[in-house]
Amino acid sequence: MQMDALLWILLPVFIAGGSALLAFYIMQARMEVALAQEREHLAEARAEIRTQKNTMEERVKATEQEARRRALDDFMQEFRVEERHYFRENKLEAGRQKSMVLQERLYFRNLPLSNWVEHEMVVEQEGANVQHIAQSCSVFTTKALPEENKSNASKSNVSRLLEQAAAAASSTARLAAALNDVAD
Repeated sequence: MQMDALLWILLPVFIAGGSALLAFYIMQARMEVALAQEREHLAEARAEIRTQKNTMEERVKATEQEARRRALDDFMQEFRVEERHYFRENKLEAGRQKSMVLQERLYFRNLPLSNWVEHEMVVEQEGANVQHIAQSCSVFTTKALPEENKSNASKSNVSRLLEQAAAAASSTARLAAALNDVAD
């Protein structure tokens, strides 16, 4: 009978211990599920924050670039070219030669960036278009490419435009140096 009594005393202890272990493992599993769900929500939130951060950085960069472009456009609007031209007749042995003298000067606002640049062009026809002749020999204005060759611009046209841009840049550098000297 002692074994029977001992069995009846230990049986509820074993059942209680087993129930406690079962409850522990069930709660552990529930906590792991809850933790996994929280980690999933946290990963989604981090991904959303990361995409918003990237989007915001791209917007800021785009805004800065737009501001730079606008500032450069405003700056470039301040440049202007003053032109003047007159006709000169030279008496040669073969007869008279009529030429047009074109003078140009580059300005930034009201400050001259260059000295007068002078071109002399022989006018061979009496009815020649003066404006067309002046634009074709201009140093400071951009030359339009022929309509039929706009897509396939020749290397010489491009190199000529690059040389003109370099000349304008050097005159701009001279102006900046002159302005620094005046400011000092």
